[in-house]
Amino acid sequence: MEGVMMRGERSIAMAVRRPNGEIDLTTKPLPNIFTGNMRKIPLVRGVIVLAESLVLGVQALLHSANVALEEEEEEMSGPLMWVVLAFSMAFAIGLFFVVPLLLAELLPDFGLPLAGAAEGVLRIVIFGLYLGAMNLIPSIRSVFAFHGAEHKTINAYEDGAPMEVGAVKRYSTAHLRCGTSFLLTVLIIAIILFTLVGEPALWLRIVSRIVLVPFIAGLAYEVTRFSATYEDNPVIHAFFWPGLALQTLTTRQPNDSQIEVGICALQGAIQADGAQE
Repeated sequence: MEGVMMRGERSIAMAVRRPNGEIDLTTKPLPNIFTGNMRKIPLVRGVIVLAESLVLGVQALLHSANVALEEEEEEMSGPLMWVVLAFSMAFAIGLFFVVPLLLAELLPDFGLPLAGAAEGVLRIVIFGLYLGAMNLIPSIRSVFAFHGAEHKTINAYEDGAPMEVGAVKRYSTAHLRCGTSFLLTVLIIAIILFTLVGEPALWLRIVSRIVLVPFIAGLAYEVTRFSATYEDNPVIHAFFWPGLALQTLTTRQPNDSQIEVGICALQGAIQADGAQE
């Protein structure tokens, strides 16, 4: 809320715009589980990244809301954190994996692989409608503008541009390694994997949609990582164009003030990493 979180190699930095116009910058080291050797194991690292995104995302939202509203910050306790994360995961899996399956059951029996494709299309449609609905909420539109500021800052930094508002604002709000593209990759891989699962009893298919989510996330992370390595390849870039296009729903053009916050967050993460060294 009113800010940007940047992850460094060993630290995270959260820059939030206060009501008085000042930028509050907070940095802290990452837990060992998010930086240790397990982060290097293929497939496993994708699950760790997913858990990291959930944990750090909830913490950053709470912190930024307190700063933006100038309220006293209360540390979320461990049990409460896990309750929030469990609810978030249950909601996401239910809406994007189980509901499409149940809706597909109402359609005529196309047989495999058309049944799997129909379920997958329903899943992508629900995802798109969900993002579209989020854009109707003014506070979320502001979050998406800061998301655009984050991408512009990262794109400028990776291109070697000076970390100045005038230079950063010229860059795109789309980025190949964005979580939005990652989620679309998850949905596409799910179509293939769930088609291979076949059509056992309905309860078994529901269970498969739940228990296979970590594996799908791990596989999607490897695909995204590979694509980022060869992002200059026109074939790879074309293949991931839908993910870049989808980012028009999760990013908005930021103003200069929001870009300034993104620059502050990036510089904070770099400085925090240097201090740990």
